[in-house]
Amino acid sequence: MAFDYSNAPFKIPEYKAKAHRGAWQYMAEPGSWWTGSERVAIAAASRAARDCALCAERKAALSPNAVSGVHDSAGGVLSEKVVDAVHRITTDPARLTRTWVESLIDEDPFSYGHYVEMVSLVVNLISIDTLHIALGLPLEPLPEPQPGDPDGYLPPGAAVDVAWVPMIYPENLTERESDIYFGAPQMGHVIRAMSLVPDAVRWLNNLGEAHYLPTPEVGDFSKRGRLTLSRTQTELVAARTSYYNDCFY
Repeated sequence: MAFDYSNAPFKIPEYKAKAHRGAWQYMAEPGSWWTGSERVAIAAASRAARDCALCAERKAALSPNAVSGVHDSAGGVLSEKVVDAVHRITTDPARLTRTWVESLIDEDPFSYGHYVEMVSLVVNLISIDTLHIALGLPLEPLPEPQPGDPDGYLPPGAAVDVAWVPMIYPENLTERESDIYFGAPQMGHVIRAMSLVPDAVRWLNNLGEAHYLPTPEVGDFSKRGRLTLSRTQTELVAARTSYYNDCFY
């Protein structure tokens, strides 16, 4: 069975393992903009990026645009442009720019929806893989892709405002994505950033609850969910981790 933590050096609660299995299932299925095969290939490219010589050279350069070359990646079904985007998101996210994101959008097709879904896959893969690396556990084999075509759903209430990509305000949700903000009158931009792909928000919420807190409780500092640490200790660890990861957010 996937994500069997019986031999882990620390006890991993079953609810975390269940969330990870759900994430793997979701990764394998066709999404809004990518097929199952493409989604698993995006995850594989993200893993390959960690040991990519070109990415390491770019990371050390004054500008990533100053270094050209070929990535170490079995991109498979993915174009070179998509592989490059996945590698940059994985290894050098602090230096991404709006201009760079806009340069990706064309009639390949590669839409904002493709970009947001790709980012969600990378983010969720890294969060699970990092836990395994921290505990000295082997990485879980990627899932077998499931057949089917993307549904191409584009939320009608999405629009570009404060971000580089279209997002949805709570008041502009339609029935199809009405659950993604839990009925809250406001929602943080970290969650809204994925709202162009509603299933990406649902996946982020599920994994966030397993690793951190339920989304509705994040803004209430009296809440600690299932955390062993106090909320103050948790936020200290989170802030320090963000600092080391060059998180500009």
